[in-house]
Amino acid sequence: MQCAYSISQFSTTVNIRKYDIEMSEKPDNNQGRWEGRNSKKDKLRVEVWTNLENQGASIGHVFSHIPNFKGADQAAARLAELSIWKNARVVKCNPDAPQIPVRLRALQDGKLLYAPVPELAKDFPFLELDPDDLKKRGIPFESAAPIEGALKYGRRVQFQEMKPFDIAVVGCVAVTRIGGRTGKGGGFADLELGIFREMNLVDSNTPIVTTVHSLQVVGDERVTMVAHDTPLNWIITPDKVIETNTSFPQPDGVYWGNVQADQLRDIPFLKTLREQFTRK
Repeated sequence: MQCAYSISQFSTTVNIRKYDIEMSEKPDNNQGRWEGRNSKKDKLRVEVWTNLENQGASIGHVFSHIPNFKGADQAAARLAELSIWKNARVVKCNPDAPQIPVRLRALQDGKLLYAPVPELAKDFPFLELDPDDLKKRGIPFESAAPIEGALKYGRRVQFQEMKPFDIAVVGCVAVTRIGGRTGKGGGFADLELGIFREMNLVDSNTPIVTTVHSLQVVGDERVTMVAHDTPLNWIITPDKVIETNTSFPQPDGVYWGNVQADQLRDIPFLKTLREQFTRK
């Protein structure tokens, strides 16, 4: 396979490292920002973050983040070989640094790309990046793929304006071969995916995918899945593709009883959406 990153790999690497330097300057502790919500997952996250750093597999500071890792571009290239990617016209991808190569590949492959505002902390939840529009405006895909570029060049959209996704890429801290996943502990991915289901942007046939380092793949018993957790269909590492054939059920929508008080406080549009959905 001819790798689409050969032309722009240097620029992308610079953007990834810039992002991680900025993130590493934010105050963090090695227990994670959302420590205390699930002690078992807290312990697992710290273990994975520590292993990535100790074994030299991480890029930048990883604690409290979806960890960036060496080989992220290779994982994205491996994902692009799959039919679920080739057949997709609309891609949703998380905004984190390790998925910059995924977002770049989506644009290079001519796919409409949606990326959420980090932590959903704006009054507009998502950014739409249309490769044809970017070309017309003379904006390099390498500039638009990092979240800073997406915020600068993307079109701000509400959920109601978005097209249904053909594939959804999520960020993970730890995953299991049977489809279990945990993020950084803030609950954003599960909340997003619940909203997408309520809005008919994803359904039971939409592939849920992640790219991770092999050190993030843990034993099946390490991640307990509950009703509001979204399982993975595919896990892509720099050297392996894992189809989980998960038996975990996909949630039906948003489990409002599990939405945290800080999410309702900090996510501007969430209260309005809750009122809208609960009136149905």
